[in-house]
Amino acid sequence: MTGQPAGLEVVETTPLEPDGPNALARAIGLLGDEWTLLILRQAMAGTTRYVDFAAALPISNAVLTRRLETLVAERLVERSVYQERPVRAEYVLTRRGRGVWPVLVAMWGWERTWVPEHVYATPPIPHRQCGREMTPLFCCAACGEPAPATSMRTGWGPSGGWRRSVPEVSTRRRPGSRAGRAETPTLYPDTMAVFGNRWSAAVVGAAFRGVRRFSEFQELLGAPPSLLTERLASLTERGILRQVEVAPHRVEYALTRKGLDFFPVVALALQWAERWYTAAEGPVMAWTHACGAAFEGELTCDHCRVPLRPRDIVLEEP
Repeated sequence: MTGQPAGLEVVETTPLEPDGPNALARAIGLLGDEWTLLILRQAMAGTTRYVDFAAALPISNAVLTRRLETLVAERLVERSVYQERPVRAEYVLTRRGRGVWPVLVAMWGWERTWVPEHVYATPPIPHRQCGREMTPLFCCAACGEPAPATSMRTGWGPSGGWRRSVPEVSTRRRPGSRAGRAETPTLYPDTMAVFGNRWSAAVVGAAFRGVRRFSEFQELLGAPPSLLTERLASLTERGILRQVEVAPHRVEYALTRKGLDFFPVVALALQWAERWYTAAEGPVMAWTHACGAAFEGELTCDHCRVPLRPRDIVLEEP
């Protein structure tokens, strides 16, 4: 007998085109949309039916339908028809979809720490293992020690490179509301300032690699000068970058502490992407932690240092 045993979920990886957008570009292009993130959060809370997604989110039917279609096409959710007349379906997370959970937790923790005017939308996260309110701590899975961006030695892998890491499209959520219903506050405002625009994401990625000068950003990323100016100004206004005067009438751009602390979101998004979007050439990045091990990151509780698992915390709705 061939085939998989009944009930065993199979989610194949997606092969990437040689010299095309790499896994990082695919991750940012997909997760850099707040509606997609909010739908995934609802799905992780147990929502499966279209009508329940529509009731929980201030989203138009057209946008909800498009986002669910994208999630099905990308194999983050599986569509299962449970009624034929009229046709009604459930949208159930796959392993690929459930794998986004650490990225959402990292976003949640970063927004709560660094966007104080937004704290009403990011209530405390209780950790069931130790019973305390915690902030996710990003650690090296090999040695268990914290893994800030400054503890990494990095280099491009075989499928890396600046141009291949820029998403092809930007799908940032636009303001608006459903008729007769006020739109709820955004849950990830500063995260979307980075992930929700392909050039902002590319600029922040370049800054993590040590790029500081306008001319370097432009040369490496290929961004139009006016657009690059706008993106640098926006990231500076958000406190993710800061201007450093290095000579009269000449400034460079450096990551702030807030910007550096965004590293877990980027690293976890890339880990997720490279698990599910495979390039024949090899990985996007080659990372080594300060302990000397090839780096793989994980989120832990900042009090008891136990690795976080979905069953142990709840991302509550504001």
